Amino acid sequence: MAGFDETIAALRLINTPKIGAGSFHRLVSEYGSAAATVDKIEHGGKYRPWEKDRALREIETAAELGIRILLYSDGAYPAALRASVTPPPVLYVKGNVDALTYEKALAIVGARSASVTGRKTAARFAYDLSERGICIVSGMARGIDTSAHKGAMYARGETGRTIAVLGTGVDIPYPAENAELYEQIAVNGCIVSELPLGTAPNPQHFPQRNRIIAGLSEGVLVIEAGLNSGSLITARLAREQKKMLFAVPGTPGESRSQGVNLLIKEGAVLAETAADILPFLKGNKIMTQAKKETPRQKVLVFENNDANFSRQKSEPDNLTDMLTLDGVSIDELIRLSGKSAAEIAAEILELELNGIVERRAGNRIALCKRI
Repeated sequence: MAGFDETIAALRLINTPKIGAGSFHRLVSEYGSAAATVDKIEHGGKYRPWEKDRALREIETAAELGIRILLYSDGAYPAALRASVTPPPVLYVKGNVDALTYEKALAIVGARSASVTGRKTAARFAYDLSERGICIVSGMARGIDTSAHKGAMYARGETGRTIAVLGTGVDIPYPAENAELYEQIAVNGCIVSELPLGTAPNPQHFPQRNRIIAGLSEGVLVIEAGLNSGSLITARLAREQKKMLFAVPGTPGESRSQGVNLLIKEGAVLAETAADILPFLKGNKIMTQAKKETPRQKVLVFENNDANFSRQKSEPDNLTDMLTLDGVSIDELIRLSGKSAAEIAAEILELELNGIVERRAGNRIALCKRI
């Protein structure tokens, strides 16, 4: 474990304007330690490190909130992330730090405005992989990320571990609607961030966060992503780090399918079930963790559109499970459901009256966008 003085120095150095992770490591390599580096640059006039008192307050606040501050040189710092390109010099961890000592991990990312099918697919992949002892890493965003975390936690008798990487301070659940999910993840898994405590959401932080998601993982699975999706940034970073890349194919022509289908064209492994991923992961053996030593999460909170595995059937429960924001033809709905045209028409009418679906050109039925 890094010494107290080195931790203070690391916090002061990484929070120095114009010094990022890359320049931090370069300077520490040149001067031998963060403490020596701060001592050198503090009197040079070019840089202005954090004041020592501010670093001390950061450490005190973290301790009060039950947050662990790990330096890249700490033994508890995840080895996979340390070996990645420009690893965060400082990592804030909320929850079970032992979750970072996983045998293997896979990131699952995708669209925030995911379809019902996409969210259930993410939860199912996460559940099945977690059952095989694979830690699921994601970004706790709406849509695919949220469903992946929930699917992972539902596995292994509701003791599954998952890691959420935030683009805010680790003390700020984001988005706010995931505050309860944040607490659930911290029971057996953990939440991590490289940003100082109290850092508010900022668009520039999320691409930076994505390199940590890729760095923590052996590979990345992308489910539903448009051509401009941030998930493609994570995919690119995974490729740069020589990680495995997987993608769930989507329906041609749908906006959420364009990014994932492009990844497959470019060489990502096409994945329809966890069985398509497992052969590519190292070891692939089930963890032998004693469940009696693992606390169970409180009852997981699932929205109507999440995959609740205590009730989920192998086939879609209702019409909305088969719909997307881009629309599905009525003939396809009849084929998928096995219901008669009259039954489908009656269900569509009820959903339309309730403002859940809308009719589109070409006799297509689409989910209404949420405001």
